[in-house]
Amino acid sequence: MHKVFISYHHKNDQCYKEELLRINERNKIFEDISVDTGDIDEGLSDEKIREKIRDEYLKNSTVTILLVGQETKKRKHIDWELYSSMYDGTVNKKSGILVVNLPSINCNNYWVTHDSERERVYPENTKWESINNRSEFELRHPYMPPRIIDNLVKKAKISIVGWEKIKADPSKLSFLIDATYNDRATCDYDLSTEMRRANS
Repeated sequence: MHKVFISYHHKNDQCYKEELLRINERNKIFEDISVDTGDIDEGLSDEKIREKIRDEYLKNSTVTILLVGQETKKRKHIDWELYSSMYDGTVNKKSGILVVNLPSINCNNYWVTHDSERERVYPENTKWESINNRSEFELRHPYMPPRIIDNLVKKAKISIVGWEKIKADPSKLSFLIDATYNDRATCDYDLSTEMRRANS
C-alpha cells in the first residue's frame, strides 16, 4: 500500500477525512500518515509547524490527497503541505498529488491526466474537451488552491475527481492512487508562487 498524506481544512472538512479513512479501512487501499487534529501544537511558530509537517509526516509519503472544500484555498497550512509535496529535495522527495472535490463546493468538473484514467474512472463519458488557459481552469474550479491551478496550467499529472465517484466505487480511488504514485517522478511541478503567509 502507498503511504498517503491527506491535506484538508481540519475545521470544515474533518468529517470527509474520517469518511475517507473508513472507506480505506474497509477496502485496504492506502496507509494513512497524515496529520490529525491535535497532532501539532498550534502554539508553535509557523516555521516550526511547516518544518514538522515536512519532516515528520510528508517525508515518508508518496501520494498527497487534497480534499477541496469551500475554504481550502485560503488556508496557509494546506499551501505549505502542497508546496512540500511538490518539492523534490535531497531528503524529502516529491509526491504525486490527487485532488478530490468535496460535495460542499458543488463542482462537477474533473480533470484527467493518467493513462487509462478515462476508461477506468469515467467510462460513461464519450465526449472530452481540453482546457489550455488559467482563466478557464479558475472558472471551472473556483475553490481550487492557486498552487494547484499553476500546475494544471503546466500540465503536471494532477487528477481531479469528485467525492461521490470514489465513495461509490473505492476501486476507482485505488486506481487513482496507484496512477498518481506511478507518475509522481515525471511531474515537473511549478513552485513559482510564494508560499502563503496567512489565512484569508
